Amino acid sequence: MPFDSRERGPLGGGAYWDRLWHYQIPSEVSFRLIVIGETFTAYLGALNVSNDLPVHCLTVSAQLQTPSRRWHLPSRLDEDNAAGGVEVAPGRVVDTIVSRALDETGQHILRVEVGYGSNGTKTLRKFYRFNVATPLHIRELTLRAGDASCFVSIAVENATTPGSNGGLTISSVEFQPPDGLVAEQIGANNKTATKGGKDRAEKNAVELFDDCGRLEPGASYRYLFLVRATSADATLRGIACGDDLGKAVFTWNKAMGEAGRIASTSVLCPPSHPPGLLGDSNVRVIMGEGSRFVVHGSGLSVDAAAAGANKSSSDPNGPDASLNEILPVTVEPIDPPSRMKLAVPQEVQLLIVNHSDQTMNLQLQMRLPHMSGVVVCGPSFKNLGEIPPAGGSTVLGIRLVALVAGLFRAQGCCMVDLTSGREIPQPPLFNVFVEKPLEQ
Repeated sequence: MPFDSRERGPLGGGAYWDRLWHYQIPSEVSFRLIVIGETFTAYLGALNVSNDLPVHCLTVSAQLQTPSRRWHLPSRLDEDNAAGGVEVAPGRVVDTIVSRALDETGQHILRVEVGYGSNGTKTLRKFYRFNVATPLHIRELTLRAGDASCFVSIAVENATTPGSNGGLTISSVEFQPPDGLVAEQIGANNKTATKGGKDRAEKNAVELFDDCGRLEPGASYRYLFLVRATSADATLRGIACGDDLGKAVFTWNKAMGEAGRIASTSVLCPPSHPPGLLGDSNVRVIMGEGSRFVVHGSGLSVDAAAAGANKSSSDPNGPDASLNEILPVTVEPIDPPSRMKLAVPQEVQLLIVNHSDQTMNLQLQMRLPHMSGVVVCGPSFKNLGEIPPAGGSTVLGIRLVALVAGLFRAQGCCMVDLTSGREIPQPPLFNVFVEKPLEQ
């Protein structure tokens, strides 16, 4: 039913309200594909269609309701609304533009409210529903690259429906690490060739298309980043299991230039311990038989140190507590050799760290039954004396010799607390390739 303009003013309602707003935003809106990361923008306008009567105390406001909460959309009319509204002369229009970045998927509702009359006592409301989808599926895979660095692989896939004109172009990619860490994209440099004393790009059509960042629906691309510690504190502490490495941020454009920005979830440093280590008291499993895990480059000592430091606040049933119980002492090789000559002894330096809260009288044992290909040369048991708790350490050298050519692991290391008699088996220390010299 239309309002009576003589009593309620010239701004119509009911069916007339539909006609008024049909020019601006139709009652049955058919929105295009809207995806997370875009900025939703809407034009709102209220027209006084009367030729002789003004509209008093007009207010226009909008809210965007997401699946989790409701947001007020700021506009240039907010100050006028707070002051009680504005007066609209006959034939004049009051309009504004509202916008908000979309950071949540699901059904959204644009709620528009217009008030008018004395103190805005009369109101008209409209609701416009639209769905927000995710344009990209983001998956990550993280590998430890040492005590203070990790490789992060980020795969993005265009998740829009084929045939929906959902092609996207990735315009920029960056990985944003927290303070103390820095991220470097691997393989981001263009291939160049020198010709006539000048560098020029040398790419064929396929390479140019691959590098443009274009992703059609269902297509995917993978990026690789090296995240490492740079500050002195971060380097000294290392990167432990569960530490925040940062997040990947992608900026993309649609065919008509509409831009969007989407970020991955926070990437966490994965655990470094070998499969089957936690919760398993089997010495053969801990010492690496049946596993490819090695201590060198795994960050195991950093995780053990973090577990020991967080012992009082960690979950007694969580992985940190198990790691602290199984490996209160860690043995880590310092710059071990990647190659060894057959039958040529070579010395390797080992860093032994006591992560427990008690002083330990330790003995290092290299047990021959658990060694293969590369064995200890010389004394296999060495007393270290008392090692202070909470990060106390010492460096010890051992000699190894290769008996067979091939790829082997230096393993069979076990720490023994001479005071309590407790044995602390260690995972394999490092991989080494044994070379056989050519016969003369």
